[in-house]
Amino acid sequence: MSAVDYGREALDFIEGLGAYTKVPDAMEALATAFGRYGFEHIIVTGLPNPDQRFSQMVLAKRWPAEWFSLYTQKSYDRVDPVIRKCRQTVNPFEWSEAPYDPELEPGAVEVMRRAADFRMSRGFVVPIHGLTGYEAGVSLAGVHLDLNARSKPALHLIGMYGFDHIRRLLVPEPHPSTRLTPREREVLAWASQGKSAWEIGEILHITQRTAEEHLSTAARKLGAVNRTHAVAIAIRHRIISP
Repeated sequence: MSAVDYGREALDFIEGLGAYTKVPDAMEALATAFGRYGFEHIIVTGLPNPDQRFSQMVLAKRWPAEWFSLYTQKSYDRVDPVIRKCRQTVNPFEWSEAPYDPELEPGAVEVMRRAADFRMSRGFVVPIHGLTGYEAGVSLAGVHLDLNARSKPALHLIGMYGFDHIRRLLVPEPHPSTRLTPREREVLAWASQGKSAWEIGEILHITQRTAEEHLSTAARKLGAVNRTHAVAIAIRHRIISP
């Protein structure tokens, strides 16, 4: 498949998301989209803090029931190298790129070995990091996967927008009438053009810290998990123009 075809599939999926008003329907669409790349299993989840249970953080899943039960009963999330790497990067990665020491981390060896027993020998993760420290991810798994330099950006887009849509179905955003100040709309507009907080500060003659504060406040008012999410919400509700 060409890069154009991968991109078209991702955009078609994103454009059709609005039709799904229930989480099971959105997950079915997500499973179909990811299934074209060979993925058989999906989990959309927050990453637990030490005082939280993994099962409490899951937003939606298509995992074998036996594997989910085993994973939670044995608290595999505490030793899973994939979760550890998900906390450390904003960039998507293959499971094989999550390092661990087989001699010093027998728990990591066990969780990866047992996952393979459930046709989860290979995987791909889209990390989600919020402005307030919220950490989550969309983890995909299967055996025969279409993973290459052209497919990964498409999977990244599908994962991010799929997470965003499921999260909004579970925790509705504030009504778009939520008022942003003119300055907040202005910094979001520049952020939508790919400008960094420092560049926005230079353009608007404000400090980088002030620009970051405006972006954070705007994201919080819109119920966004990060800056990219805030821009997407603002564009969708025509608060700013793309």
